[in-house]
Amino acid sequence: MTTSSNDFTKALAVGRPPNIQKLFPNSKALLVSGKFIDLGMIKKTNAICMAANGRSTLIIRGALRAAQRANSALIIEIARSEGGANAYCATNYWNMARIVDAMCNELGITVPIAVHADHYGIKSKDDIPQAKIEIPTMFEAGLTSIAVDASHLPDDQNLLTNLELKPLIPDWAGLETEIGEIKGKEGLSTKEEALFLIQGLNANGIFPNWIALNNGSVHGIEASGQGIQVGLTQEIHEALIPYHVSGAQHGTSGNSSQRLREIANKTRTTKANVATALQMISWGLEVNDDGNAALDKNGNFIKTADQGVSEAMWTQMVAYADEKGWKGGNYKKLNLPFENKLMGQPKEIRQRMEDRVEAFVYNMLANVLNAQDSADTTIESILEADSFDPGPKAQRIEDPREWTPEKIAQQAASLETNEGPEGDFDD
Repeated sequence: MTTSSNDFTKALAVGRPPNIQKLFPNSKALLVSGKFIDLGMIKKTNAICMAANGRSTLIIRGALRAAQRANSALIIEIARSEGGANAYCATNYWNMARIVDAMCNELGITVPIAVHADHYGIKSKDDIPQAKIEIPTMFEAGLTSIAVDASHLPDDQNLLTNLELKPLIPDWAGLETEIGEIKGKEGLSTKEEALFLIQGLNANGIFPNWIALNNGSVHGIEASGQGIQVGLTQEIHEALIPYHVSGAQHGTSGNSSQRLREIANKTRTTKANVATALQMISWGLEVNDDGNAALDKNGNFIKTADQGVSEAMWTQMVAYADEKGWKGGNYKKLNLPFENKLMGQPKEIRQRMEDRVEAFVYNMLANVLNAQDSADTTIESILEADSFDPGPKAQRIEDPREWTPEKIAQQAASLETNEGPEGDFDD
């Protein structure tokens, strides 16, 4: 099924939020709030939207082409470490919407797209003043969704940080919150932590679309075999049913297709982040069916001949990484110094980089995440709302008198949590 041109035209007229209308008044790109992506996946049932990490222009192009081919809604995102003030990617919070909008118009993309600020990390109270300056500028630049990530802070400070920053986020925008740093099998999130955060937000009239957990996922290269804990995810999502919050699955690279299908079928997940796999695939590295990059006996990546970047360019990239002492996951830092070099490669090289991303993303959308034709259900949600804002999914059911700062601190002190070692919240 494919949305009629009439429905698309209606959705384009009413579904684009004010910042997108102002920035791109003549655009035919359906850039929408992350709220609608979430609703479209719920309406389709057991469907998850890929949040494709746009570390490079060519990755974004391939992902958009795949979404159009699958008739799937899509999220394009970048994290603060990747695209914030100290970025290691050329794509950033302030140019991503412009890149996505231009490509949608060039490529004839008609599926709904959200532009998401992933992992807007708050590492300490000292980060909050800068966040108050920066977050409004990101929405002025065209973002339509944000993840406020204070998950490495103590539970009470995580909640209080979310409360303090929410007034800076437009009410129409998609909102993600997070508990438990992403650190693999250590320090797994608990049901009690999730309830504490979501109940505290609910009491204060804040209803996030998504919650991200540490459910065994890792950022970067998944080599442990531990992977995402489906049962834990299911338990936490069921506890949150009264609050109508969906799951956001981080760290999918390297997890099996079967496990991701289980996440789609058995949990309330509607968003799944994919980052490292797309980077490796675009470069032409050898990956397994799960998108995990293969290594040779010396621990080096294996470049597939006639795939991705040219052999000469890959030699340059490896030499640069060696000079910097970068290994494994730190190859991600090659994105910024090499973006312009890659864009200056011949068309056939750029095309095969895009093609490789498109093939991987299409397979994920159509055969793993059950997102095929979710563009239709997302557009239906826009037309039902007849607005760029569908409003909240939930309503306040918690007593705000029980969630004052003092009582938040008291409740947090009694929580059972799995601390574990320091986690990875940079991707």
